[in-house]
Amino acid sequence: MIVLVDYGMGNHGSIINMLKKIGYQAKISSDPMVILEAEKLIFPGVGAFDNGMENLKSRDLIGVLNKAVLEKKTPVLGICLGMQLITRKSEEGTLPGLGWIDAETVHFDFEEEKQLKVPHMGWNTVDIKKDTILFKKMDDIEKRFYFVHSYHVACKNDFDIAATSTYGITFTSAIQNENIYATQFHPEKSHKFGMQVLRNFMELT
Repeated sequence: MIVLVDYGMGNHGSIINMLKKIGYQAKISSDPMVILEAEKLIFPGVGAFDNGMENLKSRDLIGVLNKAVLEKKTPVLGICLGMQLITRKSEEGTLPGLGWIDAETVHFDFEEEKQLKVPHMGWNTVDIKKDTILFKKMDDIEKRFYFVHSYHVACKNDFDIAATSTYGITFTSAIQNENIYATQFHPEKSHKFGMQVLRNFMELT
């Protein structure tokens, strides 16, 4: 059973539709027992960091997610805000994050001559940094994904960085550590490349 974690801050419908296109069924749930029984978890999110953590806390999901991901080692895919919430903290707020990855979420900070619009919005390429299942079976030299974000993840450990992208600066666009996967881009909005990322995650054994 594939479960999309429902904490009130994700575009679940788009992900469900993309999964259906590649032949997978998933359910949206905030039920602790459903989350604990999941074969795989998808942890999406759109919005502000503190709101996300407050919603997780109000629904008593923090302990459940920690048990599923850190103890049971359930594969999890964080998307956008979902990627940022698994870091230790964010410049966007004051609350601690889940801390699954030794990283912080920081605002885009450009040199004066590189003042670009924030949020970073639109299509961008990724530069793969490690051998991870997420980017398998993609033959195109330029792998393009859709981004919408004002903050990005700064990893303390380079080993966690699965891919980077460039928007004024080079930033982490995907991470992976054991059963924890995450993308700053939206695979559900990224056409064939995003479809393959989701397919690859679904095929994890």
